[in-house]
Amino acid sequence: MSQGAGQAPTRAPPRRLRTLGLGLAGCLCIGLGTQFGEMITGGSRMASGFTTGAALVLLFLIAGGLNPALKLLRPAWALRRGELMVAHGMMMVACALPTTGLVAYHLPILILAFYYATPENEWAEAIHPLVPEWMAPRDPGAIRYFFEGLPEGEAIPWGAWVLPLTCWAAFFAALYLVMISVAVILRRQWMEREHLVYPVAQVPLAMSREEPGSALNPFFRNWLMWLGFALPVLLTTTEALHQYDPSFPSARGLLYPGTSLPILRNTTSIGFLLSFPILGFSYLVRLDIAFGLWFFNLLAKLLLGIFRVTGIHSTEHLDFAANSPILAHQGMGAMIVLCLGGLWVARGHLKGVLRSALGGRDAGTDDSGEIMSYRAAVLSFLGGSAFMLLFLRAGGLPLWAGATMLLVAFVLFIGITRIVVEGGMASCRAPLIAPNFVVSGMGTGAVGARGLTTLVYTYSWTGDIRTFVMASAAHALKLLDEVREAGGRRWVFWCLAAAVAATTSASCWIMLTLAYEHGGTNLNAGYFQHITMIPIRYLDFYLKNPAPPNWNGWMHTGLGAGAMAVLMFLRHRFLWWPLHPLGLPISATRIMDLVWFSVFLAWLAKLTILRYGGPGLFLRLRPFFLGMILGQFVVAGLWIVIDYLTGMRDNMVFVI
Repeated sequence: MSQGAGQAPTRAPPRRLRTLGLGLAGCLCIGLGTQFGEMITGGSRMASGFTTGAALVLLFLIAGGLNPALKLLRPAWALRRGELMVAHGMMMVACALPTTGLVAYHLPILILAFYYATPENEWAEAIHPLVPEWMAPRDPGAIRYFFEGLPEGEAIPWGAWVLPLTCWAAFFAALYLVMISVAVILRRQWMEREHLVYPVAQVPLAMSREEPGSALNPFFRNWLMWLGFALPVLLTTTEALHQYDPSFPSARGLLYPGTSLPILRNTTSIGFLLSFPILGFSYLVRLDIAFGLWFFNLLAKLLLGIFRVTGIHSTEHLDFAANSPILAHQGMGAMIVLCLGGLWVARGHLKGVLRSALGGRDAGTDDSGEIMSYRAAVLSFLGGSAFMLLFLRAGGLPLWAGATMLLVAFVLFIGITRIVVEGGMASCRAPLIAPNFVVSGMGTGAVGARGLTTLVYTYSWTGDIRTFVMASAAHALKLLDEVREAGGRRWVFWCLAAAVAATTSASCWIMLTLAYEHGGTNLNAGYFQHITMIPIRYLDFYLKNPAPPNWNGWMHTGLGAGAMAVLMFLRHRFLWWPLHPLGLPISATRIMDLVWFSVFLAWLAKLTILRYGGPGLFLRLRPFFLGMILGQFVVAGLWIVIDYLTGMRDNMVFVI
């Protein structure tokens, strides 16, 4: 149920220019602020997950502070719900771009192999000739000063970045156009036919709810919401103060990774971490889905321990994968079946979309309420995919390998988006990433050295995919579902496009500025040395150690696909079947190891509430759990500001 069920969607059309301006202002705050917060203060990551925490904080300030003041001072100036939802949708999309979603990974990856080349690693001879001139900056000074900082008096070498960033900008424009098109094509199937929950959208929907005659909406007047809000605020503030004064009591054992229970001869362990956002989101999903999420993670832990005790292992080199290459391939097989199974269920809707795109008339696929016509969405999907394929081919990747990589990448994007909108897993990762899948399945010989290099340069958007535009766009469309406008919603597409362009540009500008001013190695080590070095080392490894196709990997992919197919069949065939398969594809990932306990607590709480209090008590307590989500991000954002003012560094008070 959505917050405010039974309330008619607002009929007042958003004032478009003001809405666009508000959304772009928020996007610039996110693009500049999240980069600055992570690079300079080393604070909590507010835009590194599907939670879109930075957007939530901005909406909290606008809907809970600015708008009530406007209603009291000059009601005509107050923002309508439609304006808030469009602007927040833009900000949700913006959160997928500045840090782990794209920019903070992409810029260092482009030049790491040049800066860290030494006579010992022989990267200058092995890697540099494989990188096309247009794909990465080559100026030695621009590369060196990006990591070490400019000498006094020298200007930022913008010219060295113009060509590669222009080329990549065209690629990313095509990528995000395809992502938004897919979100538009699937919107009606997921929202109106399958009625998925969209937990991440519930807090902004609640904050934007309108009530005639009241300056403050019911969400902000609910004492249970503020009680839930206070819980993460108090515990997180306790930990933050501990960083300032070690004598202050610490909540680290509860809020951070570290507390664990060793099992199976200490070969693995079960971790315990309390994440208030995951706890809140998981309360909103169905009991069987929440049960499956934590059950399959514990099952994967048990399997991992059994593998290690019995000596079953794989030495395959994979990045950003599940805890074991074997489980990574099995999870990938399950993800493929999840995606293809969902598309099969949607086949009637997809046929209607195609008929509409070809000019047919089908009342079931009316696209007047979409931000793009189905014809535009289908053509954008095909045209954007073709452009990306040609771009990768120009970089040296064979056409078949590029097509396979893009297909696998979008299987992951659709599958993970489904897991987020149905299962509330606002923190999750893919079991296996698309470049690794291609190299593992086809072998390095078939891909070639240049193809392998081009694959590695896609890691910024296919590697650590903890957030991406498709998932944010899907939630933005959910927010728009609450708004009705006589003139249609086509203009909202241009708002989302503007959000992508503005945020990406601002993030690139500030990252280059900060890197050349302070030296990248003096900023966030994860972005300039550690995480972004993973793809370069992967490339170096396979250039020196060519590998044939991994047939064992294909076997385990098939096993995972078979298990997922059986579970999905049982789920659809027998209503009493208790295991929902949604959690199987991501069950062995490291993030699930961290969040399973919060999912379990939410499942247990909801089970108890429904059993002894019924649906009525569940709905009354709902604001408490929404308050926990909001409180965690507001307090994390507050401490970033405090840390900047006091000069504190690396006070990361929020992890997952």
